[in-house]
Amino acid sequence: MQPGGLDQQPAHRLGPQHGQGQRLAVVTGAGRGFGAALARELSAAGWLVLAVVRQASRAPALDGLPGVQVVIHDVRSDDLSAVVDAVRGRPVDVLINNAAQGAAHQRLGSVDAAGVLNAVDVNAAGPLRMVQALLPQLLSSADPVIVNITSRLGSVSAQARGDFARLSTSYAYRVSKAAQNMVTVSLAQDLQGRVRCWAVHPGKLATGMGQADAVKPPRLAARELRELLESNERRSPRFVSLGAPDLDW
Repeated sequence: MQPGGLDQQPAHRLGPQHGQGQRLAVVTGAGRGFGAALARELSAAGWLVLAVVRQASRAPALDGLPGVQVVIHDVRSDDLSAVVDAVRGRPVDVLINNAAQGAAHQRLGSVDAAGVLNAVDVNAAGPLRMVQALLPQLLSSADPVIVNITSRLGSVSAQARGDFARLSTSYAYRVSKAAQNMVTVSLAQDLQGRVRCWAVHPGKLATGMGQADAVKPPRLAARELRELLESNERRSPRFVSLGAPDLDW
């Protein structure tokens, strides 16, 4: 983690689509798991990264990463001044909404409606708030992308087929990830021709939020996403499954 503003970072290897300057990615939920792996991967590839973490205790996971600046912010908050101030008017090339809220599986009679609403606040309203706050900076980029890190479990069509019936998944997670996917589609329609919008299922990641069948290392998914961002993929919206065929909405 480098002290000071993003414009004070030393130049190193440039992103492939910029002739001058480094590309800037804003990554939420960057203090652990997939978010931390993304910050490391993008840093190693020469990107500047604004790593958004909810608690200061998560910041040490990012210490020493070149071009990475940490900002403390809870995506449930309507006050995004800390994030906007840290961007300092720079074009935001990629916004990766990775912060997520899960919940333990419960039987129907025990489902906590407040927990469902909290998950929707983090997983669906959180990305919307980030886009609203950073839209001028996204639109000032030459080729901006919004990436909402979602889950296969948010596919309404797959859930209706019973593809994941064997998994113990909470109402909160399924509902909120389906809502997040709708946010992605809605953003893509609103920003058509200006900002590409992708829902990205990183795979069955071996993290604290992973299912029992999760074995994929976060660092592998981070590399796959970085390669996708550096490719010429133009479709929007898109429901990506990293390392596998695209998913049904």
